Amino acid sequence: MSWLYIALLAVAVILVAGAEWPRLGERFGVDSRRRRERARRKKNLRLVRDDRDDEADEYAASVERDLANLPTTNDRERRSR
Repeated sequence: MSWLYIALLAVAVILVAGAEWPRLGERFGVDSRRRRERARRKKNLRLVRDDRDDEADEYAASVERDLANLPTTNDRERRSR
């Protein structure tokens, strides 16, 4: 009878591993290794700020002016005609 218990235990282990496979794959799979390596590489990166903030402000202001000067259409007037 002991071989029956061992077989049932093996089947139970296989069923649990099969049910938990997606979660185990996320943690120990190839994609998780790539994610960890990428996180390690990104940790060494740093943001370099440009001292030309005046140019950025000037550009933003010009975009706002251009948007304000765009012609607009009133769809309600078109529908009523």
